[in-house]
Amino acid sequence: MPTPNEKLATSLTALQALQKGGRRVFKSNELSRVNRERLLQNGFIQEVIKGWLISSSPSARTGDTTPWYASFWEFCARYCQERFAEEWHLSPEQSLLLHAENTVIPSQAVINSPRAANNKIELLFGTSLYDLKEPSMPPLTDLVMREGLRIFSPAAALVGVSEAFFKRNPIETRVVLAGIRDASDVLRRLLEGGRSIVAGRLAGAFRHSNRPELAGEILATMKSAGYDVRETDPFASQQQVLAPLPTTVAPIVGRVRAMWESMRGRVLETFPEPPGIPQDREQYLQSVDDIYRHDAYHSLSIEGYTVSGSLIEQVRAGGWDPDNQGADRLSRDALAARGYWQAFQVVKRNVSEIVGGANPGSLVRHSHREWYRELFQPCVAAGLIAPAALAGYRNDAVYLRQSRYVPPRWEAVRDAMPALFDLLEDETEPGVRAVLGHWLFAYIRPYPDGNGRMARFLMNAMLASGGYPWTVIRVEDRTPYLAALDRASVDLDIGPFAAFVAERVRWSIEGSETVNHRHMT
Repeated sequence: MPTPNEKLATSLTALQALQKGGRRVFKSNELSRVNRERLLQNGFIQEVIKGWLISSSPSARTGDTTPWYASFWEFCARYCQERFAEEWHLSPEQSLLLHAENTVIPSQAVINSPRAANNKIELLFGTSLYDLKEPSMPPLTDLVMREGLRIFSPAAALVGVSEAFFKRNPIETRVVLAGIRDASDVLRRLLEGGRSIVAGRLAGAFRHSNRPELAGEILATMKSAGYDVRETDPFASQQQVLAPLPTTVAPIVGRVRAMWESMRGRVLETFPEPPGIPQDREQYLQSVDDIYRHDAYHSLSIEGYTVSGSLIEQVRAGGWDPDNQGADRLSRDALAARGYWQAFQVVKRNVSEIVGGANPGSLVRHSHREWYRELFQPCVAAGLIAPAALAGYRNDAVYLRQSRYVPPRWEAVRDAMPALFDLLEDETEPGVRAVLGHWLFAYIRPYPDGNGRMARFLMNAMLASGGYPWTVIRVEDRTPYLAALDRASVDLDIGPFAAFVAERVRWSIEGSETVNHRHMT
């Protein structure tokens, strides 16, 4: 008679066979009733709608959105393929967002199909699909496949979206416009449909993007075909005039640059004036040293580690002894505390160079990899993670608990990170470097783990470039801190995060001024 563990192992073997190739979505009938019920009961799968399942984890808490958001687009692709065969595609709006590397999970995805029934399908965590009936499929040349999703090509999506979409999503439309190499990409679609109003809008959009040659070609070609085209600028109502994006960069690079440019003004409105590079470098570095215990406690606690002041002091004093103390060798919290101390020493050295006049963006471009290695070296030494974990940027997807925001595809990270450091190098305002550097590092999430700690290190290195004191994000503020980061990532509203960091920096400035006054008296 098999034991309960043996029965569960049998069911897990069946699930493993379905998960080959990274698959996360299954039809219920792909598992036997016994295996399905056993896996559901133990939390290894969960139901999306009747007849459809996704992979989950027994460690997922009630209300944890991660398994679903990790599976959302795969579910859309498999469900639509099952129901509509080849006759379906995403809307032009959603297609354009995906081409522009907007990775936020939509609250509703619109599916167009001649077989649709204008029906809303309720899914998990307030998400839904809406199948919108259309008379016929668009030409195959207008559609491309992306990770199982049938979406409009960039040019077809630009022709298909409304003027209101340009106004609501200026960053995404600018990124996709920058990817259009030649006017012929859109002209065929404009001419075939006689779309003179759309032609005028796209001509205006290209001219706004500093590409007058494409605007002129659209107008001249449409006129020669007998169409009366009036050029309009869909970005004209924007208060902020944004610089054009280069046409030879990856979409994620254009997106990072556009977000930085659109947000920096809001940060400048919010942030206190920089105190300036400190006259007494040693005193400044001593203040960094003095705040280590406070900073380590809060930064590690935000990430869910249980650390005490005594553990932090033990690590700082050299009392952490994994070779002879079994508890130190096996404790996840002790390993994290040791890694944080090692990384902090490197960051402090970099801060010394920054207050000495080094370009902070250039310095951190080369040093952040060392921060990461030091954070996780103790875990590698203890055998808790493989040495390959220190190799560098992630090679897999990552997801955030309770957030519709999904970080960029791992393939995009290699383009996004150099773009971030280019912006840090070129930025003249230390407050902008600190706020947007922190947020964008967390937005990209280049590493499998440790991104929050790394982002806060980067923030403080950038603050040092303006003479701001080292600033601690307290664990008591974890909820508003993460909510503000999420607001920036989902809604592209940097205001709450800029205000949050500015308030903490003001508090740090007031505290450091009090300490300096005491020293002087």
